[in-house]
Amino acid sequence: MLASVTTFQWLIALHVLSAFLMLAGGVVAGALHVAAMKREKPSEIAALLGLIRSGVILAGLGSIGTIVFGMLLVHHLHLSLGAGWLSAALALWVISLALGGAGGRPLRHVRYLAEQLAADGDQPSAELRARVGARIHLILNWGSGLAILAILVLMIWKPGA
Repeated sequence: MLASVTTFQWLIALHVLSAFLMLAGGVVAGALHVAAMKREKPSEIAALLGLIRSGVILAGLGSIGTIVFGMLLVHHLHLSLGAGWLSAALALWVISLALGGAGGRPLRHVRYLAEQLAADGDQPSAELRARVGARIHLILNWGSGLAILAILVLMIWKPGA
């Protein structure tokens, strides 16, 4: 006989799956950015930066899922959003999205430059290398990733709960 799955089990499974999607999307985007930084040819840089969209889609789906299923869990378990660990996790979620967006948006324009340079002869460009490796993009994107890791710590540890 099959055991029935409870609402809580569904919600926690979907919440954890969403968290993995969010984290995996960030890792994919970060790895592709690092790979693009190691390339010289604009066509290769453009291709790698173009693939970042797949990571962004995964992260976006995961971020939506984490908040939706997380809020459903809060409601289902009758938790208070005033709990310190929940408030901190929500704040870090917003910070992560803001940092990721701020760090990733300029890379789209770097991709446009790479595509233009690829069409104009595909020769290495000092400007392109400088823009793809700009420290600010790295700081913002790493900050987003660290915020996600901090959320995971809060979700597992639940200080004060």
